[in-house]
Amino acid sequence: MPDKPSAPPRAWQRMLSGRRLDLLDPSPLDVELSDIAHGLARVARWNGQTRGDHAFSVAQHSLLVEAIVARLEPAATGQIRLAALLHDAPEYVIGDMISPFKSVVGGGYKEVEKRLQRAIHLRFGLPAELPAGSTKLIKRADQIAAYFEATELAGFSAKEAAQFFGRPSGFSADQLQLAPRPAKAAQRQFEEQVAALATLI
Repeated sequence: MPDKPSAPPRAWQRMLSGRRLDLLDPSPLDVELSDIAHGLARVARWNGQTRGDHAFSVAQHSLLVEAIVARLEPAATGQIRLAALLHDAPEYVIGDMISPFKSVVGGGYKEVEKRLQRAIHLRFGLPAELPAGSTKLIKRADQIAAYFEATELAGFSAKEAAQFFGRPSGFSADQLQLAPRPAKAAQRQFEEQVAALATLI
């Protein structure tokens, strides 16, 4: 008898909210804030290689980037600030892959990430694709956050961090929230900030 055809590999993840998120064709209807906040608060930046009693989570990093955007551009709209807060939101599903590994994996990872980002943006009333100026502002804030995380938490020297992320001007570590926090506290703060910014768009 011929072999029974095998079932296609599962390409969805069951979320704690009960949603079933399809990674190949994610729907905004299956994106829940509670799932994003829960996941990001438990995903460690820098593969967990940071100082402190708790991991410095992607949720905390996202809050840091949004705060830096607000400082870089005080007139930034609620839409841009919310986009900054959600800039790494796909990582609630796919994790925080460090940049060197992304380079090794190549384009497949990026395609999945882009599809998830579009679905997340649509779920929260943001354009699927951000204007170039907004993307540039968020990227600059992301680099500033990375520099201070690298030097204050991840063991980089200032010279080494400047080589990879640039040396920020107009910011100092004591102005930023860099102390790693328990997952539940980071989750709650992330949810509250998304809800607050959502009222501004």
